[in-house]
Amino acid sequence: MTKEKIKIEGMSCNHCVMAVKRELTNAQITVEAVGIGFADIAYDDKTISREMVKQAIEEAGFHYQGEEPLN
Repeated sequence: MTKEKIKIEGMSCNHCVMAVKRELTNAQITVEAVGIGFADIAYDDKTISREMVKQAIEEAGFHYQGEEPLN
């Protein structure tokens, strides 16, 4: 299981947070926390690719800015 903090550009309110959470969940990505500018996620990298994570963020209307591992 891969755990990461995703950096997200363009979020400014709670509606943004909910949109990101919804899209990640729809992509079968486990959402541990979401706040303005970030999402802490977990996913099986055998079935979910980084591109799928990026696409979910973009589907929510925001810009993927990178990731860092969560311990």
